Amino acid sequence: MNYPKKSFRNASILRLGLSVFGLSVATTLLGADVDVSKLPPASKKEGVTFAKDIQPIFEKSCYKCHGPEKQKAKLRLDSLAATLKGGENGPDVIPKNSAKSSLVHSVARLVEDDAMPPEGKGDPLTKEQVGLIRAWIDQGAK
Repeated sequence: MNYPKKSFRNASILRLGLSVFGLSVATTLLGADVDVSKLPPASKKEGVTFAKDIQPIFEKSCYKCHGPEKQKAKLRLDSLAATLKGGENGPDVIPKNSAKSSLVHSVARLVEDDAMPPEGKGDPLTKEQVGLIRAWIDQGAK
């Protein structure tokens, strides 16, 4: 087919616009606006595992909305595989990099609109619990 040159130019501008929009969304989703200096430090505990250390925290604080019966934002935290899969925005855990993991940003309540659990829906995790989650992720999220 023969398209006028103007169509190619408009298509290029549209692709550029979508690329910039996509970069903006990706930057927001990846937490570029998060001040990670406000994160509690990772726990110094060695050998942190999902089953032994992390799942009990999630069971107490997260299963009501992200467990076997309900998965808000398509996020399920009741198994290691589901936790690593993430929710509707993709993976929320970046193994070996807790500071860039959106799950940590949420439970540390660094982003007001994304604070977990939400205001009035449960007690916020303690600094020690967030630190343990950070250690688990930094140690490879096993």
